[in-house]
Amino acid sequence: MEEDSIRLQKYLASCGVASRRKCEEYILEGLVKVNEETVHELGTKINPNKDIVTFKGREIKKDKEEFVYILLNKPIRLCYNCKRPI
Repeated sequence: MEEDSIRLQKYLASCGVASRRKCEEYILEGLVKVNEETVHELGTKINPNKDIVTFKGREIKKDKEEFVYILLNKPIRLCYNCKRPI
């Protein structure tokens, strides 16, 4: 398998459809399609960059992850985890 391939239920869970266990139930119920073919078995691997995944007729896409970095400065003379005050 390709390096980018991941399990279908993990992909659905990371896209916010449901929990991974609930996504497994949806796959077994036949509510999930990959490239217009209904998937009924667990452990199916997909490539999120190439394959089209639909759940109940709606296409599922993962949003790009954006990280936000916050820099906080500690005020002068403030001591964390100290036993005695300064």
